[in-house]
Amino acid sequence: MNKKIAITGMGIISSIGNNVEENFISLQTGKHGISDIEMFETRHAGTIKTGEIKSSNEDLVQKLQLPENNNVTRTSLLGMIAAKEAVESAGISDINEYRTGLISSTSVAGMDITEKYFYTYEDFPEKQKYIDAHDAGNSSLAIADYLELKGIVSTISTACSSAANAIMMGAKLIKNGILDRVIVGGTDSLSKFTLNGFNTLMILTDSYNTPFDNDRKGLNLGEAAAFIVLESDEVVKKENKKVLAYLSGYGNANDAHHQTASSDNGQGAFLAMQQALKISGLSKDDIDYINVHGTATPNNDLSEGIAMIRIFGGGQVPEFSSTKAFTGHTLAAAAGIEAVFSILAMQHNVIFPNLNFKTKMAEFDLTPVTELKEKNINHVLSNSFGFGGNCSTLIFSKS
Repeated sequence: MNKKIAITGMGIISSIGNNVEENFISLQTGKHGISDIEMFETRHAGTIKTGEIKSSNEDLVQKLQLPENNNVTRTSLLGMIAAKEAVESAGISDINEYRTGLISSTSVAGMDITEKYFYTYEDFPEKQKYIDAHDAGNSSLAIADYLELKGIVSTISTACSSAANAIMMGAKLIKNGILDRVIVGGTDSLSKFTLNGFNTLMILTDSYNTPFDNDRKGLNLGEAAAFIVLESDEVVKKENKKVLAYLSGYGNANDAHHQTASSDNGQGAFLAMQQALKISGLSKDDIDYINVHGTATPNNDLSEGIAMIRIFGGGQVPEFSSTKAFTGHTLAAAAGIEAVFSILAMQHNVIFPNLNFKTKMAEFDLTPVTELKEKNINHVLSNSFGFGGNCSTLIFSKS
């Protein structure tokens, strides 16, 4: 039950890069991916900025070498690209050699297709074939088919904590001896449903998001996919594999406070961080960097800040930053891309900057890291909090 969970591969596509290397260069140079909408059809184009990936579905299909006439959703295409890179990064040539599973997560699923044809299903029955793509599990199965994976496939959809919970579930499957390795992460494309929904909630900014700033107005939505490969210690030793990092701790809690808002005292976030620290066996003083959820909404940043102070104590909160000012909030993919960013931070001993920060919040004395900073990093705590109070924390370690 105390098996070490090694991370042996990772893959990502986001608005700041089409692979791990490109994302790292953008994080290093402070190059964000928040822009006007160009690829996505919406009446909000020109008025709302997003973290949009500037590749058409046709571009993605060509990159993946898929047949031109396919019904694959954008969410699935992004997921395929990231999962493929993760598997190749892990040096896996025979994906079914060991007991291997895929735990993917999504919130948009195939809405980018099903909402497009919504008003035509009755008049054009032949377009009803797209309805199947709406199911969240459709993208997971498409990714598994692309990888030719024959093992367990499961889907998690817990809003913005989805990928963290997928990573957590994968770790538990290995710890309990059910699987030897698991490809875990999340993928989400932009959709009218999410863009209009967040706009209705009035938590989108009219400019660039400013996490943990006193004058923050809201978030920018983004699209992305990221996966990491978890492997048991036994497989790592047998294959003499290079380990990128270890998943040392994880926690999930629900404060049952509100459908969309975080609790005023950060109870869900507090419990998730507390549990992750307990499972890792680490002291709070061992955490070198926190990749905060940091959505730049008034509610989240205040709640998360209070929770961090409750865990670490006033004046003792580790250095932290939100990378969502680079990518936007990518919903179910957020914890996946931030897992990759956390591993990159440890590999290169740097803290990535919290872009756009100007003024410290009035409610507490917390200031994020605003410029690229070199620091020896052994343990990173990464937070992801979803609607409905579903809060998750992951801890990544060098050894």
